Parts: sequence; C-alpha cells; structure tokens
Amino acid sequence: MSNKATLVQCPTCQTKIEWSEKHPNRPFCSERCKLIDLGEWASENRRIPGSNEMNDVFSEELINSVDY
Repeated sequence: MSNKATLVQCPTCQTKIEWSEKHPNRPFCSERCKLIDLGEWASENRRIPGSNEMNDVFSEELINSVDY
C-alpha cells in the first residue's frame, strides 16, 4: 500500500495542498480562500448550472408541480 499523499488544488487560488488533517480548510488552502469562495456564492457570482424556472419558491411552476 502506498503512503503517497493525495494532493488537491485549492478551488480559489489553485495552490496544491495535501488532503489531510494538516489542512483543516480543505479543499481550500486557507481560511482566506474559503471566505473568498463563500463570498462568490453569496453574491451569486457562482451558481449551480440548471434551469431558472423553479428558482422562486413561490413560482406557479413549483406550486403546480408539487403533489399534496
């Protein structure tokens, strides 16, 4: 069995880090990169691709698609 460490790239700055307990912010290299990523999601600069039809929880499409 290999003891070779698994390396991953920080999604924010692309720095390679070891996936281990030494890096508690994984997959990010630091708290700073983790917060930058959170800010990107909060400001909606990053999104999960998909249809915008049912984004509004009060939309007619969503209400009509639910079986009670």
